[in-house]
Amino acid sequence: MHDEEVQRLVGAMQGDSAGAKQPRHRFGPGRSTKANVKGRSPARVLLTVCTALAIVGAGVWYVSPDLGDKISTAIVGEQFHEPVSGSILSAGSQWSAGYPPRGIEADKNPLGQPAMPAQSSDSYTFIDDAGAFVAYDPCRPIHYVTRPDNAPPGGQQLITDAVAAASKATGLVFIDDGETTEGFSEERSVYQPDRYGEQWAPVLFVWETPKDEPQFAIDETPGVENVAGLGGSQPIVGEAGSRVFVTGTVQLNELVFDNLLTAPNGLALAGGIVQHELGHVLGLGHVQDPTQLMYEHGQQDITSYADGDLTGLAKLGQGKCYANH
Repeated sequence: MHDEEVQRLVGAMQGDSAGAKQPRHRFGPGRSTKANVKGRSPARVLLTVCTALAIVGAGVWYVSPDLGDKISTAIVGEQFHEPVSGSILSAGSQWSAGYPPRGIEADKNPLGQPAMPAQSSDSYTFIDDAGAFVAYDPCRPIHYVTRPDNAPPGGQQLITDAVAAASKATGLVFIDDGETTEGFSEERSVYQPDRYGEQWAPVLFVWETPKDEPQFAIDETPGVENVAGLGGSQPIVGEAGSRVFVTGTVQLNELVFDNLLTAPNGLALAGGIVQHELGHVLGLGHVQDPTQLMYEHGQQDITSYADGDLTGLAKLGQGKCYANH
């Protein structure tokens, strides 16, 4: 992906200090989609003299890459139940009044098309949710918000650039709803109408300290890896067992980013962490190929999506469209 192509997708960021903001900025050819946080995957940095980046996964499951070859875009009338943490509800379960109206923002066709890499690669994996391929609905936009607390200088631009890169790679359309006062919670509600209106809660980006997230404590011992970020998404389940992501979160370690942004090549490395975590939100797992950004131990010269990452993201952008969630 060329920097100038990413920059064409990058709009000015705006918003104030509470809730979601208007007007919305869009990334992609049409609109956006949504995500949440289950099975969060951490990114870690190795604080050495060269400030090398290492990204390590924990608590995630994977499915074989060839499952992506079976994906085709289609409008599916499957009935969906309320969001759950990876388990299927009983057949008699009903849609809860505490969730957004069915079909909110749904289009009949995908809102965009992924940009396939110049050279395809099988160096990608998908996050395995109960043994099934999971993605966002390409016929709906993905809303996202950012809590600005603790953000380093230039932090918002890192998020903007990562979203633009992910939108181009997947064809998914993202809508920037501005700033929020919402913080991360393991019990985060996927529907918050008082804060965000009648839609699934947007993907949430937060900058955190070790007080907020104990895993973000820094150990400067040579060779010790420190968690730089966490990211993941939560699905809802259909009557036929289909799963679709509806919301997600990205947690970013303020201390790690403060360190990286003062180091040589630190800006690029920091951007790579945000892209990596957003890759997890969209459904990518770790790979064993050191030439890819989703490699579990990142390299200093790999700071943006590579061919395998882009191939996987393109497939994730070609998931099914569900009219009834």
